[in-house]
Parts: sequence; C-alpha cells; structure tokens
Amino acid sequence: MADYDLTSRIAPHLDRHLVFPLLEFLQERELYADDEILKAKIQLLSQTNMVDYAMDIHKALYHTEDVPQEMVGRRVEVVARLKSLEESAAPLISFLQNAALVQELRTDKQYNIQMLHDRFQIGADQIEALYQYAKFQFECGNYSGAADYLYQYRALCTNSERSLSALWGKLAAEILMQNWDTALEELNRLKEIIDSKSFASPLNQLQNRIWLMHWSLFIFFNHENGRNGIIDLFFQDRYLNAIQTNAHHLLRYVATAVIVNKRRRNMLKELVKVIQQEQQSYKDPITEFLECLYVNYDFDGAQKKLKECEQVILNDPFLGKRVEDSNFTTVPLREEFLENARLFVFETYCRIHRCIDISVLAEKLNLNMSYDEALVWITNLIRNSKLEAKIDAVLGTVTMPIVHQNVHEQIIEAMKNLNMRTYLLAKNIVEPAQAAQATR
Repeated sequence: MADYDLTSRIAPHLDRHLVFPLLEFLQERELYADDEILKAKIQLLSQTNMVDYAMDIHKALYHTEDVPQEMVGRRVEVVARLKSLEESAAPLISFLQNAALVQELRTDKQYNIQMLHDRFQIGADQIEALYQYAKFQFECGNYSGAADYLYQYRALCTNSERSLSALWGKLAAEILMQNWDTALEELNRLKEIIDSKSFASPLNQLQNRIWLMHWSLFIFFNHENGRNGIIDLFFQDRYLNAIQTNAHHLLRYVATAVIVNKRRRNMLKELVKVIQQEQQSYKDPITEFLECLYVNYDFDGAQKKLKECEQVILNDPFLGKRVEDSNFTTVPLREEFLENARLFVFETYCRIHRCIDISVLAEKLNLNMSYDEALVWITNLIRNSKLEAKIDAVLGTVTMPIVHQNVHEQIIEAMKNLNMRTYLLAKNIVEPAQAAQATR
C-alpha cells in the first residue's frame, strides 16, 4: 500500500525534525526497503546538528564501525559553535535561571529590555544570542531546552518576524516531546497570528496556513479532542480554500475525522461536495469510499474501497497509531473507522431499499461472520441508529417502512448546518480582532 503513502507530499510542509517520526513509522511498517529509509534519515540529518545520531545511522546502513571524516569534523564544529553560543547567551541565561529576578519582568517588553540593560548590562546582542542558542539546541535535538529558551525569548523579543519564527520552533519542540496540550495552545496562538498578521503577499499567508494544517496533524490525531479540532480548523473557509488550492491530500485526514466523529455528521454533506470538486486533483480509498456511497450509490464499490481503507489507515503515520495492550497491539482508529463506515453503508442502503436480505446486507458491510452473528450485529446496529427498521428472523430480512420527512424536520436539519456555518464565520471575525487587540 505504499501507493497511498503521503509522506513525500507532506514532508515538504514540515520542519525536517518532524519528518523523523514519519520515517520511523514507515520503517516499522516495512513499506520501503530499510536501506532507503536509512539513507533518507542521513540526508535529513546532514542539515541538522544531530551528528551523533547521523553517525549511528551510518554505521547501521553500511554495517561498519567507521564513520566518514567529514562527520567527525562536523561534530567538532558543532561542539565548538554550541560552546560559543552558550558563552554569548550566558548573562541572559543566568538571569532567566534566577526565579526571583524573572518575577521582576512585566508584560511590557520595552520596560523589560530597558530594565535588563540598566541593571544587568544585557542588551539586544544577548537577546539575539539567546535566540541563536535556542535554535542551535533545537537543531542538536535538545527539544526541551529549545522550547524553554524560545518561550523566554518571545517574552523579550520586539521583532514580530523573529517572534513568529520562535513560535514555530516552540510548536515543533512541543510536538516532538509529545506535549499535546501545550502544543495545542501554541497551535491556536500561531493560528491567531497567521490570521491577523499582515503578510508581504497573500501567497505567504496561504503557505503559512498550509504549514499550520500539516503540523496540526500530529496534534489532532493524538490529542483527546483532536477530532473536533481538525474539523473546526479545516472547515473554516480560509483553510478549506488553502486545502483546495495546494494541499488536496489533507482531504484524507478531514474525511477520516468526519467519519469517526458521530457528533459531526452535519459536516458530511459539505465534505462530500468538496471531495467531488477535487476528485481530479486527489483521491484515495477513503475519499472514494464516501464518493461511492453518497454520490454514486455504488455499494459494491464502497465495499471494495472499505477493504482498501483499512490498509490505508494501518499504513498512515497519523491514522495508524498503535496502542500496546497487554500482549496485543491495536490500532484504535481502524476499529472506529470500520464501525462508523459500516454504519454509513447500512443507513444509506436501508434508505433506498424496502426489504433487504440479511445475508446480502452482511456482505455489503464486509462482515466476515456467520449468519447468526451477522443477525445480532445488525440488530444492535438498528437499535443504536435512528432508523425505523424491522427484522424478520424467519425470512431473514430487514424491512424498512416508508418515512417521509416532514417540513419541520427538514427545517431543523437545515438549521443544524446553518448554526455550524454561523459559528465558524463568527469565529473567523472575532479571533483576528482579538489577536490584533492583544498585540497593541
């Protein structure tokens, strides 16, 4: 299923350090030859300061204890540069490590800068050195130290561009440390800045939004409320436009989030419309499953795509997260996806048929079980769904009564979608205004 691997499309929108978890996943799943993955890692590491890690991978790739002289020389350079930056930033770091002195800092950055200059002889050069030191720490793989220094730097920085760069670095560090709550806070802070900031061109703002959505995948598929978060973000008009402009592959993730989130079914209609619009630019088994089911009413096609969806999820670094449970390894999202996808097939199939053979229905739902097991499963499904269906155990059929949706129900259903669109519109207006006011 390497045909559906999106790593090559996602990686250009990530910091190179964020690509390592994707490569680790692909190596574990053995989607590519091990040598290919190791070579990709070395290529990435050549642009960082993680020289020791690069040496270890070189030894594993070429089965030798010897490393190229250029790596040895590079390590000497990195250690010397790290020591030099540490000395340059030492006065400010010493100040920041003193809790009593840090308490004297205020929200007024100009006051802080003046106070540091007058009382501690710490000026713009030392503040800049702190940024360079934090960035170097990040490149060395010390994400915890980098996150702390970047946070402290932003409290002193008056350059909006440099402050934005530091926030991107802080977000990357929190993601790599898997601090999902803090990472979500930084993501929201970054979104407010991107939506309210005046960029040199609309293209720059578009690119920042695309980067933000790609980085958000790490958070949304690990945070407990992430599936709501990804729907809230990706369905905002400006971000949906960005997806349709230059990030069509992100439709896989928003489609998955809508399918597994029973409370956000009201977004399904708009999702299917977008999938139809972009079918020439992007499609995979997950988007094709929805298209088969809700556009073409092709249940045989949906059944085939559902089998492929399972493999796509298992081999996707964001969707295929594994959880160790005693002696078993499970992929929770896979189970949720299949359960909800079968419910979609069941509801759609039942709405266009009056009388359905249970054996046929079990086949359409990809239920690999006996007739009696399928009967119990379908019975439970009917109980949990909103469908008014009757099961005839003797004839082995499910009978659907003719139900006409009255005008009031139609209005209520339409209002549900209207409420969500109004909420998103209000959010798009209020958040940039609040962010702009906060920066004054």
